[in-house]
Amino acid sequence: MKRKNFLLSVIVAACMTAGSSHAQTEILFNGSDLSNWNFVVADGNTPAEDVFSVQDGVILIQGNPFGYMYTKKKYADFTLEVEWAWVDKPSNSGIFLMISDPKTPFPNGIECQLHAGDAGDFILLEGADLAEYKQPAGEERPKFPVVKKRADSNEKPVGEWNRAKIDVKNGVIKVYINDLLQNTGTSNVKEGYLGLQSEGSLIQFRTVKVTPAG
Repeated sequence: MKRKNFLLSVIVAACMTAGSSHAQTEILFNGSDLSNWNFVVADGNTPAEDVFSVQDGVILIQGNPFGYMYTKKKYADFTLEVEWAWVDKPSNSGIFLMISDPKTPFPNGIECQLHAGDAGDFILLEGADLAEYKQPAGEERPKFPVVKKRADSNEKPVGEWNRAKIDVKNGVIKVYINDLLQNTGTSNVKEGYLGLQSEGSLIQFRTVKVTPAG
């Protein structure tokens, strides 16, 4: 009887732990509105709702004017999961990480590139840096330094959903595109806002959730 009670206690504890872990996941897009987000639009005359909207349960970003939507709080040590799809043609967008200062039209932070054919590259925005970026001797720092991804593009065709999983722990960023590790970067900045970019053409996002790193 004591052994049965012990096993039952172990099972209950395991279930409670699993439930607690699940509860820690924060859904950043609820499927109906963008109440969890702030907005930056480069063209100050265009309302944010004309660029960022929800249609049929997914986020629709127009691509023009340039800008981005970003979370209302900063995150450190997390796993971010995002799904995106091109609507009518391959184009450009990005997932912003470690945003320290939400500027117009680009923030200070690290971009996980979603440009067609380059998903998984890192773009260093507004002075942000990664240890993996090596500036060629004697050359000026480019406006948008790039840390290239590891493997060939593994994005899906227009209309199909892609998945980015981004692990960040103690400033180390690992990017998985459709379950393939595409890039690793090391930042001195350990926390920041998260963002989704408007740059180029129509793009859809659906799953957007963040889970504290274990």
